[in-house]
Amino acid sequence: MTWMKRLCSLVIAISTCVALVPNFALAQTNDDLDKMSQDPNQWVIPLGNYSGTRHSKLNQITAQNAGKLKVAWTMSTGALRGHEGQPLVVGKMMYFQSAFPNYVYAVDLDNIGKMVWKFSPQQDKLAPSVACCDLVNRGVAYANGKILMTSLDAKLYALDAKTGKVLWMAQNGDPKLGQTMTGAPLVIKDKVLVGISGGEFGVRGHVTAYNLNTGQQVWRAYSVGTDAEILFDPAKTIDGATQKPVGTNSSIKTWGNEEWKLGGGTTWGWFTYDPQLNLFYYGSGNPGTWNPTQRPGDNKWSMTLFGRNPDTGMASWAYQMTPHDGWDYDGINESVLTTSTVGGASVPTLTHFDRNGFAYLLDRRTGKPLAANKFDPTVNWADRVDLATGRPNVVAAKMTKADTNTKNICPAAQGAKNMQPISYDDKTKLFYAGTNHICMDYQPFSVKYKGGFPYVGATVSMFPAEGEVRGRMIAFDSVTGQTKWSINEAFQVYSGTLSTDGGLVFYGTLDGWFKAVDKATGKVLYQFKTPSGIISNPVTYMHNNKQYVAVLTGVGGWAAIGLAEGLTQGTEGLGAVGLTRNLGDFTNLGGTLMVFTVE
Repeated sequence: MTWMKRLCSLVIAISTCVALVPNFALAQTNDDLDKMSQDPNQWVIPLGNYSGTRHSKLNQITAQNAGKLKVAWTMSTGALRGHEGQPLVVGKMMYFQSAFPNYVYAVDLDNIGKMVWKFSPQQDKLAPSVACCDLVNRGVAYANGKILMTSLDAKLYALDAKTGKVLWMAQNGDPKLGQTMTGAPLVIKDKVLVGISGGEFGVRGHVTAYNLNTGQQVWRAYSVGTDAEILFDPAKTIDGATQKPVGTNSSIKTWGNEEWKLGGGTTWGWFTYDPQLNLFYYGSGNPGTWNPTQRPGDNKWSMTLFGRNPDTGMASWAYQMTPHDGWDYDGINESVLTTSTVGGASVPTLTHFDRNGFAYLLDRRTGKPLAANKFDPTVNWADRVDLATGRPNVVAAKMTKADTNTKNICPAAQGAKNMQPISYDDKTKLFYAGTNHICMDYQPFSVKYKGGFPYVGATVSMFPAEGEVRGRMIAFDSVTGQTKWSINEAFQVYSGTLSTDGGLVFYGTLDGWFKAVDKATGKVLYQFKTPSGIISNPVTYMHNNKQYVAVLTGVGGWAAIGLAEGLTQGTEGLGAVGLTRNLGDFTNLGGTLMVFTVE
């Protein structure tokens, strides 16, 4: 055989192998990201890693030297609305996204002050008018040399990480129908996972997977609808509450008046992933109109935690936390993956601090609830979650209904914790969570659907749970339900948390204080007044052998919608304006990236 024939044979053999496994290179993306996320010098996944623990092994900044923290550098984001995301650090590059108009920046950490590139998406002018609760965004994702970002007008972009060039764009929704995008993507293998926003516009929620390389849609799983639409196998998908197969059309037969067609279970929160089980986890939001009388039944699968296969989108299990929601307790908060000791056995678990005030501990293999503890002492809409049935024991006097003003419900619709992500330290076995300490009066009324218009149907008034305390920073054990320590705050704690091996927890406040506290005691060791309130999530990284902590400031979101939109009536902003009426005395709008270190 001549050398040419041997070369041809080799080429054919290689081509055959590539044909048999065409996505081999892309399939490595999952492994690459997982390995990169284990390097504490970087921050490559929005929640820090696939498990969503938001804990760093870095320990150069400690409880002993935190008092010496200084501002290292700052950068304006060029946007005034709410910043709910976080920077990513990949090698020597930092990437972050602003609130609307959703600028994306690439900064070389060796050349601070010079933007390597900036991406400014062209957006549908209608999008801001149909965005509930401010023009926020929760950040970019990275994979395989690409930056993935969502824009408010429901587009998903893949950008070249080196140049910012658009590699592809996918349209994930239609603003004319009230569909927007505010969540951060998550890349698993060769797929980019994204959700959809618009729960107050009658939008039916879905999670969609796009091919990382081409932008083509691979699958879409709705939260509510027929089995084919929600990607349920009636004989195999498990109801977490009963541990039995869900059965045929488990969703649509739990909605009176066919209200499932008019919105339910939007997916604007966070995703986590277990590579061993090959399941990803997320929660769905409220069931369409806020008037529960208008939609009799459990309204499955709104207010639900899902475990799904990322390759196919098929649901392995689903657990509904708040059946027949009458309080707007969206279930979109993050699910943190850890290992817990339950009944003397080691169990792969999922911990979810829900808006409804219960911290759920689930077996993430099956969705079975193992514990559900109140993490705010004022929770009164239900007295407990019955683990035998998986259902909350609702207090009848706190169940809302049309044309009745039900008073003093705790928590308020913003929840005992909203979307701001928690952190978990495997050494202390504690979760560190920024929480809300708020209650409400809630009066539903009938509402008619019209595409692209608000579909709410309730008048809400929110107020502090006690005195002038609207928020608490807590260290919490999700197995026992014990709070080790807490810090009272004047306003809701709408910032995510970051814990480190240096013995610290970092978080920010709505009125603009960035704090470092002792992980063991909750003692505040350092605080700095930032230019605007903080509703974003701090991260940490190493560069040139020095540890830094970075956070985006820029008040807004539902917590500060009055300040963001210039609203003054107490029940405006879906009931939030009266709660933080005096916030403008302490902070103002404006997006700034703040980076701290110990000099």
